Parts: sequence; C-alpha cells; structure tokens
Amino acid sequence: MTIHSQTEKPGVFRQVLSTGAHTLHADVAPALGGQDSAPGPHDYFDAALAACKALTATWYAKRHGLALERVETQVERDDSRERQGTYALKVKLAFHGALSPEDTQRLYTAVAQCPIHKLMTTATVEIATEPLEA
Repeated sequence: MTIHSQTEKPGVFRQVLSTGAHTLHADVAPALGGQDSAPGPHDYFDAALAACKALTATWYAKRHGLALERVETQVERDDSRERQGTYALKVKLAFHGALSPEDTQRLYTAVAQCPIHKLMTTATVEIATEPLEA
C-alpha cells in the first residue's frame, strides 16, 4: 500500500492524500501557518488508534456471535511531553448492544490487542526518507 501526499496549492500547507481509491486532506493550525481546513498529522495518528479499536471490537463480536450493535471510541491526546519522548493517548470506549458484563470484558480484552495499539506500543518502526522519482 502506498500513500501519496502533495501540496494542494503552491505556498500553502494543505495536503491532498491519496490511498487506494480514497482521498483525504491534511493541514496545520493557524498558529503554525495553516488554515486548519483538515485534520493534522497527529489527528490522523490518533484517529488510526480510535478506528482500529472500534473495528477490532466489531470484528471480534461478529466472529464470536456477540450482540454488539455499535462502538464509540474517544481518544484524548496529551502531547505536552512529546519532545521528551512521551506521547500519551487515553482511549475511552462504549460498546452498545445486548451485551453481558462478560461480553463487554471480552471486547475490552480484544481491543487491547488491536493491530495499531500493538504497532504504537511494541513495534520498531523504521523510516527511510529518500527522493521521489518522477
């Protein structure tokens, strides 16, 4: 999978991102010179975790026949210590449906293992930056 990003208009921060058949946008806050016209990179990072938790719960419930109707996730960011190496995310979840307390606990256990959570907390990510060949 390749994600392509390019500046939308010369001299502005706003980016057009393409991944598969999907188009997204990214921008930065006015304090950084942007227009706040789209989520920023940190927002997408945090959103990946929120989506992964919800999708993992839904997948798990379908696979195990749990009566999960829908999932709500909320991610709260504390980036006040990011420059010191700590980026704290608090995830709050709500599972809706005719679930027993045991079902709910099984869902919490499952979402703790979502792939993005594991990627963010246990993987070594290697990034190589190089010229894009036209």
